[in-house]
Amino acid sequence: MAEQYFRAGVGLVVATAGRVLALERADRSGSWQTPQGGLESGEEPLDAARRELFEETGIEWSQVEFVAEFPGWVVYELPSEDRSEKTGRGQVQRWFLLRFLGSDDDIDLSRSTEFVRWRWMPVDELLPLVWDVKRPAYRRWAESWRPVIG
Repeated sequence: MAEQYFRAGVGLVVATAGRVLALERADRSGSWQTPQGGLESGEEPLDAARRELFEETGIEWSQVEFVAEFPGWVVYELPSEDRSEKTGRGQVQRWFLLRFLGSDDDIDLSRSTEFVRWRWMPVDELLPLVWDVKRPAYRRWAESWRPVIG
């Protein structure tokens, strides 16, 4: 039953030159986020991070440097009208900070139906554009990683 579980997932912060990779959602115009997604059955969070990074952005794992994993799980709860069998009540996520080593030409959203465009933005510019349901989760990693991101 969708109301009884939180879907396990990952979130990725891809950073370069004091900015993070932000993706505008196709289903919520003007709502931006970083790459994220659910764990597949038996998948470990870091493996899901590798897969989601490529699926959503076209960025290969070799084009990033692992910087940090946020300590503990970060949770957000969805409004009842946004819950489904896939999403459950919300998500519980492991977050990873990655330094981007590639070029803008390496970013390709054509594999994803979730996003319509991307851009680099400072964390403080991204936070107000994140869907308010997810914003507290984003603030958690932002408070911790802002000094590292720049």
